[in-house]
Amino acid sequence: MLLLVPALHVSAAENAPAAPGDHEEMLQFGGMARSFIVHVPSGFDPHRKTPVVIMLHGRGGSGARVENQTGWDALADRENFLAVFPDATPQSPDQPPNFRTNPRQWNWSSGNGGGAGKQGDDVGFIAALIDLLESSYGADPARVYVTGFSNGGSISWVLGAELTSRIAAIAPVSGELWSKPLKLTGAMPTLFIIGTADPLNPLAGGSATSPWGNAQNHAPVEDTLSGWRDALGCTGEPRTVRDSGGLHDVLWNKCAHGEFEYVTVEGQGHVWPGAQVALPHIFGNSINLLDATSTIWTFFKAHPKHE
Repeated sequence: MLLLVPALHVSAAENAPAAPGDHEEMLQFGGMARSFIVHVPSGFDPHRKTPVVIMLHGRGGSGARVENQTGWDALADRENFLAVFPDATPQSPDQPPNFRTNPRQWNWSSGNGGGAGKQGDDVGFIAALIDLLESSYGADPARVYVTGFSNGGSISWVLGAELTSRIAAIAPVSGELWSKPLKLTGAMPTLFIIGTADPLNPLAGGSATSPWGNAQNHAPVEDTLSGWRDALGCTGEPRTVRDSGGLHDVLWNKCAHGEFEYVTVEGQGHVWPGAQVALPHIFGNSINLLDATSTIWTFFKAHPKHE
């Protein structure tokens, strides 16, 4: 059962129409000041309901950094949707965030790399954030979408299960499903993207050393696929959508709770496919075979929430 702590929006521009561009916002939630960026598209009409994409950064990242890396802001301007970039809380919330010594990370309460407990209720925070976007930015309740990378991808699965009534579709990237089993109460169309050479989430599973020096045992990615197929109620074999140019794309469309598409990028490391900013080599290679941002948006556009 999801228990929401009352949230307070403390934006200075709360009652003013949102101007195009980035808005640095703050939300008091669960005794913490939670920061996020709302990118308002250039063609924004405050009198019309607008789709929203919530992009969740990986461990050690930030909303501002992942906005710069993924290009969701530029695509939002072209396609006229709100792009939102929340910040997770640091491992030690009372200390300043630092990539190496105090990384921001999402808490999905799994106890496995999620910082369970210290960061508070991130599922509740995202629910409160959706409330704010609907009330203050005119977000369309039928077109709220969530994507995330790495640690942000892992919590995307949980958000899809816990906030099924609020989210229309999810698209985790390079983030495995740690919390199992998850149960869905409604439709949750899903696109999952990962590289075949991801050193932090090896497809075959096994031990992987994180940038913070700790070794972590990973289940095969097939465990993520099978766990989510069970949650979606998928049956039968997938249909191959594409198998060329280093991209392997399959689709399960015989599912009780929405279709499930799975894309692997040959040779891609633990990097957002099509990232605009290079990451250190420890994350593996960046292979420009797929623009994950535009691919995910195409998927999202095709899957608004139906009553």
